[in-house]
Amino acid sequence: MNTFNPPLGLRGPHVQSILNSSALRGLAVGKRAQQLLDAEEEWILDGGEGIRLQGFLTRQSGSSRGLAVLMHGWEGSSHSNYMLGTGQRLLAEGYDVFRLNFRDHGKTHHLNPGIFHSCRLDEVIHALGDLQARLHAQPWCLAGYSLGGNFALRVARHGPAQGLKLAHCVAICPVIDPAHVLHAMETGPRFYEHYYIRKWTRSVRIKQSCFPKRYAYDEWYDLGGMRERLDFFATRYYDFASIDAYLAGYSVGGERLRDLTVPSTLLTSEDDPVCPQHDLALLPENPQLEVLLTRYGGHCGYLKNWRLESWAEDCIAARFLGAADA
Repeated sequence: MNTFNPPLGLRGPHVQSILNSSALRGLAVGKRAQQLLDAEEEWILDGGEGIRLQGFLTRQSGSSRGLAVLMHGWEGSSHSNYMLGTGQRLLAEGYDVFRLNFRDHGKTHHLNPGIFHSCRLDEVIHALGDLQARLHAQPWCLAGYSLGGNFALRVARHGPAQGLKLAHCVAICPVIDPAHVLHAMETGPRFYEHYYIRKWTRSVRIKQSCFPKRYAYDEWYDLGGMRERLDFFATRYYDFASIDAYLAGYSVGGERLRDLTVPSTLLTSEDDPVCPQHDLALLPENPQLEVLLTRYGGHCGYLKNWRLESWAEDCIAARFLGAADA
């Protein structure tokens, strides 16, 4: 399965990474995903303690293979290119597809007064439990991209103890050690850090407009890079003693996946400019965790042809179908 070999002109990591989120791919994916979008239903899930998370369910018109849940990356959404492309692929394979929005992603900033951060795992597990109960889904499959891949692995590790009945998990280019991801953005091509700061700034402004009396962080907009901005929120609004404590809080490195019992697949590339592949060495040996490392792919790219179709979607579909046939 780790034989991803795109055309010569698509092999560059930045070409893969940037094209994946581009408007050009959006046009191609939008056409392919029309069936998914036409039949989607908005759902509001119970995240516990009054927290509400939004997602979109597209059901099969006939019999279904089961439920597939997808999770996006940081500052992505349920309608990101890769979410629509993967959702349509799984719909075509016979699955009911649910595309989750994390708190403050998509058009959900108004749903919860508290602000998003990456350690909010409990509300995601609680919401998925609500989804599972309402759909009577068991077992079901989960996949995530980038930060969504990190969440997916943590859900697979901790969710079963809280009643989640997962058949398989797939993480595409997941964040393994957040501190190393931050360093990669600071030392790599600056347009990645600028891209995320731009999207994050837009999100922060929306949140502030929804709850103007709760958030007084005008000085945040004048801070420099990602590290300074993360430190500001981690220590003032996320209730962490330091940025290092916050970043360690959602790492999946070290022994954190040692007790993973859900069959899981991690797909990443040697040339990922955001999530360094050397972080794979931080993962424990676990027969339930399959690691696929490709030469090419960039960060969540995996565009296999000039129709901008995704090889990552092939991987997810193959693993989910394999779990259904097991």
